[in-house]
Amino acid sequence: MEKVNVYDWDKTIFPKDSTVTFYFWCILRYPKVLKALPAALKLLPAYFRGQVSKTRIKEVFYGFLEYVPNIDHAVKRFWDQKFPKINRWYLDHQRSDDIVISASPEFLISVPTERLGVRLLASRVDKKTGKTEGENCWGPEKVTRLREAYPDVEIAAFYSDSRSDSPLAELADVAYLVKGEKLLPW
Repeated sequence: MEKVNVYDWDKTIFPKDSTVTFYFWCILRYPKVLKALPAALKLLPAYFRGQVSKTRIKEVFYGFLEYVPNIDHAVKRFWDQKFPKINRWYLDHQRSDDIVISASPEFLISVPTERLGVRLLASRVDKKTGKTEGENCWGPEKVTRLREAYPDVEIAAFYSDSRSDSPLAELADVAYLVKGEKLLPW
């Protein structure tokens, strides 16, 4: 049985929501990405009424990706600029066997997690179309993904900014709620 530390990504290791940050970064370089925003905004009321899933609204939002030429190059350039913003507390705690589990698109956060040398489980999103393969990697889905990928792993410590990650926190020996640079007991 392998005992590891598990982390959320957005607002945990990286201080902001990486998808939103990437979107605004793209607006400055590829203004056509704004064309995709109205469709996502139009779905928000239905999402808040529970009529549209989180996965579906994200897919519509990710429609902006079709307006980003050479997405791999754009993602690399984005992380060349943003990677230094990774929270210092994480770099001080980092271990080579860490696992990051995130709702963010795998293609977007694979670059920084590879640079950190840690394992990644994230939402499988087509980087050209924005379509999601399977469910958004959020809440209970994170536990499902962890068990599928690493059935023999036990969580020593878990770190997240969000109570929506309670299913993972409940599996950990100890869990921390991340608020900026502060680590609070879950």
